[in-house]
Amino acid sequence: MPYMKMKCLVMERHKAYVAMLFIQFVYAGMALFSKAAISKGMNPFVFVVYRQAFASLALAPFAFFLESSKEAPLSYTLLCKIFLVSLSGITLSLNLYYVAINYTSATFAAATTTLIPAITFFMAVLLRMESISMKHLYGVAKVLGSLTSLSGALVFALVKGPSINFDWFPSNQRQIPHSSSSTSSTGGDWLKGSLIMISANTAWALWLILQGPIIKQYPAKLRLTTLQCFFSCILSAFWAIAFERNPSAWKIGWDIHLLSVLYCGVIVTGITYWLQVWVIEKKGPVFTASFTPLSLIITAVFSAFMWKEAIYLGSIGGGVLLVAGLYGVLWVKKKEDQRREESDQKQENKPEVV
Repeated sequence: MPYMKMKCLVMERHKAYVAMLFIQFVYAGMALFSKAAISKGMNPFVFVVYRQAFASLALAPFAFFLESSKEAPLSYTLLCKIFLVSLSGITLSLNLYYVAINYTSATFAAATTTLIPAITFFMAVLLRMESISMKHLYGVAKVLGSLTSLSGALVFALVKGPSINFDWFPSNQRQIPHSSSSTSSTGGDWLKGSLIMISANTAWALWLILQGPIIKQYPAKLRLTTLQCFFSCILSAFWAIAFERNPSAWKIGWDIHLLSVLYCGVIVTGITYWLQVWVIEKKGPVFTASFTPLSLIITAVFSAFMWKEAIYLGSIGGGVLLVAGLYGVLWVKKKEDQRREESDQKQENKPEVV
């Protein structure tokens, strides 16, 4: 096989992995920017409305020009399905996420999102979208990988130990902002934020699961993402108006609020949502969710370097467990894909009986 052809084949096989790594870096930035904006006084519900509005505006031209020739009929029934998916997934998940992050921290928000692979895997098994057999090595490795990743998240969040400070950074380095609720928060507030964050992760896992069937019915991924962002913007606007009656809360200037909304709307929602839908189509929802723990490690590292937050030895141990569990699940998925490809090739090469 020629070198260039082999190189292209390797790149083709690893596209989904590179895409998911990029997505996790973007999600880490989302946690940091979101916490900064909401800590500076921006209403969480208003934040979601602006975020989805910017995402819809950014995606609409690309969806129109790049997929104008793609045949994807949109019936009334399918439109209702997309609307319901937007309600149960993006709208509910984002609004709960931004309420919860006001009671907690960016690193904690990233830590709790590591529950998404386990929740997604459980839902996929219940809906028979993911197979599991404890009689085979792959089934055992998949369960152990998920449990190891979940254990790593718990260790990261709960186990501290000695801290590793970055005192060699400039002393005028910007400190992480804290919201009024987080600085004076009680145990009850933190518990409330934790429960709300878990609910947001459950809604997000449901959104990942529901994308597969929707993509099969409506393969125009850019248009699908644009429609979901548009519906989410409308639904979030009703939600925001119901909870926030002060008109001044909707004002936005040239500050961290605008920067955060643009980043989360254009980069996170506009680009990574479409990219994530593409990965789900290629590899499935469990593969996509398995990368979620990486955003926790990235968020913690960026928080340490940007805002001089201490990294604890317990967090490092938890991060190692997270990566080990993630690698285990991805190894199983890769082996299962190889077996499926070999089985399909055998079926194609099988001589027809006349």
